[in-house]
Amino acid sequence: MGGFSELIKNFNNTRDYIKDFFIYGFKVRSDFDKKSLRTYDDEKRRIESWFGDYIKYNRTARGQNVSISVDSGTVSENPLYNAYYSKSFTDNDIKLHFFILDVLHGGKNMSVKEIANAIDENFGIIFDMQIIRKKLNEYADEGLVISEKSGKTSYFKISPDRTEDFLNSYEGLTDAVKFFSENQEFGIIGNSILKSAGLKNDIFVMKHNYIVHTLEDIIIPEILTAIRQKKYISYTSFRTKNNTKSIGNIVPMQIFASVQTGRRYLAGYIPVLNKFNSFRLDFIKSVRAGEKCGDFDMISEKFDRDKQYCFGVSFGNGKPEKVVITFYIDEKSEKFVIERLEREKRNGKLEKIGSNLFRLTVKSFDTFEVMQWARTFTGRIISAESENQEAIERFYGDIKRLDGIYRGAENETVS
Repeated sequence: MGGFSELIKNFNNTRDYIKDFFIYGFKVRSDFDKKSLRTYDDEKRRIESWFGDYIKYNRTARGQNVSISVDSGTVSENPLYNAYYSKSFTDNDIKLHFFILDVLHGGKNMSVKEIANAIDENFGIIFDMQIIRKKLNEYADEGLVISEKSGKTSYFKISPDRTEDFLNSYEGLTDAVKFFSENQEFGIIGNSILKSAGLKNDIFVMKHNYIVHTLEDIIIPEILTAIRQKKYISYTSFRTKNNTKSIGNIVPMQIFASVQTGRRYLAGYIPVLNKFNSFRLDFIKSVRAGEKCGDFDMISEKFDRDKQYCFGVSFGNGKPEKVVITFYIDEKSEKFVIERLEREKRNGKLEKIGSNLFRLTVKSFDTFEVMQWARTFTGRIISAESENQEAIERFYGDIKRLDGIYRGAENETVS
């Protein structure tokens, strides 16, 4: 029987468990249906060991909820980074790692055959040269060793680059790395640099830090590489029960971040539908690059034109809708509200149309997104109009229902 280990082979599986059971925090043990309950117990123990004091337990009628509870404004290091430092390895992996470093020590420049012979001579262990070559190529990609070719033979030597040397070479660089160690897109990279130098972020904390985004960082490089290389991508989604649903032939354009929810999205073009769409990154399990898109530049130009009509992240049905909202704002005592409208109007136009009256005109692909934002000005909205009457009727209906709840209308309860 296999023993329990805190190390993992497949980060995607662990990412799935963290997302469903610890981030959302509404599932219980009996909801786990991917494998055996013992697998869930092992994953739970593993994640609890990573996150320690950040684990919260809540007893419900359905069972015990386990979730991660973190005030991002009080921690200097994202605890979710721990998941990235838990990849398992075989005995041969770890042996070969130290054997390679030992035989290359002192600046030696050796071929794969010479390295294999040196390991055999020094340690009495014979490794297949293909295995050594694969390991060396991995290290070359990661910058641990330098690969140089002479004729048809590749020679390898340990990279002279050291984290400490770089950090000490430029004034303020260490502080910059500490800052970016908690920045969304570069966090795990910055944190890894600090760990390799034996340092910690002891300066910065981020008040509005969406720490869960680090679980998506593993797929960002594949997406950005595909964009740079102008390739199609396909991805596997977390959304289905068996995690096997694949969506293909998307032309990736840009990573969007919603300022309302904090979620991140992949904005891309779907050729079979002839439209742009946004896909939540936390629903994407893995990404695979495909063939080069011959029309990438043309699609990119259209994307640049269209995204100016995205009030948030939605492309709607691809047709801009005009939205006009009139606000009553006291110009003397509520200047901060006017400043907020100016700051958040995005592609809209704000006009003063009378004493304490202001009109915002927006052209957006999705009126629902505009009205969702407008709700935060409830109490100051005089009127709202749009070509999308359904969105306006829903807005007025919600306000009417809210009024009924506060007035104690019959059959109206806050849920």
